[in-house]
Amino acid sequence: MSSIEPVAIIRANENIEEVLSNGIDLLGGLGQISSPVLIKPNICTISDESGSSVTDVKVIEAIANHFFKQDSSLCIRVVESDSESKFAEEAYTKYGYNELEKNFLKKGYDFCLTNLSKSSLKRSEFKGVYFIDPELPQEILQESYFVSVALAKTHHVTVLTGVLKNQFGLLPRKDQGFYHSHIDDVISDMNSIVRPKLSIIDARFGVKGWNGPKTKKIGAFILGKDPLSVDATLARIMGFEPEDVPHLMKAQGLGLGHLDPPILGTSIESVKVSFKSTK
Repeated sequence: MSSIEPVAIIRANENIEEVLSNGIDLLGGLGQISSPVLIKPNICTISDESGSSVTDVKVIEAIANHFFKQDSSLCIRVVESDSESKFAEEAYTKYGYNELEKNFLKKGYDFCLTNLSKSSLKRSEFKGVYFIDPELPQEILQESYFVSVALAKTHHVTVLTGVLKNQFGLLPRKDQGFYHSHIDDVISDMNSIVRPKLSIIDARFGVKGWNGPKTKKIGAFILGKDPLSVDATLARIMGFEPEDVPHLMKAQGLGLGHLDPPILGTSIESVKVSFKSTK
């Protein structure tokens, strides 16, 4: 048996929870779960021009339901920061996250939304390529079961946006474009600081550019335990070579996964849709 963690590609259908559960089962389950479970969606803008540029709240609901079925006493926190294109609280309201929070609380579950831009900062002793002892939101520095829920998008700065790029949104400063000149090092450092234990890409549609408006149908979800492996698979599905995506290459050797992982479920070729780089 290969020692490299596999990636599961599951064809999408209307039952999102079933699709994700099937993918998680292919991966061998969730492993050891403990509170808090932190779920990081991709809520990049207050104005979703493509209809697929912001993580669908139904996907977050399906993931949370899966975790609560494993252990109803879990503490689940959805985490997002303000950014140049949105305030987190306003976006939570617009995209149905506040309503989801209310529904889970009514059922007696410990589920809440967090704006990391309003969190207390704590100094980390991390020494990376870009960050040296950074001050970051205390929630992401504590031990947690971290789930990164990304989308399939091209990007003018990073070639593509997947799981690894999603952790960029954990940074608490609103003017996150400040980091763009060092984006590949910043992404690598953030994934070393906050390493996902479960990585999910909603690739029902691929978005041309970080906010579209044009899309192409892919019709799949991509899941794995290693974020680099999931993103390398996304790159191939979108017609790119992982070696041509700088932040994927920088992530090599950091324990974040592999560029050519085993594939479970459906094949890359069966869902492949070619995109052009916007970088």
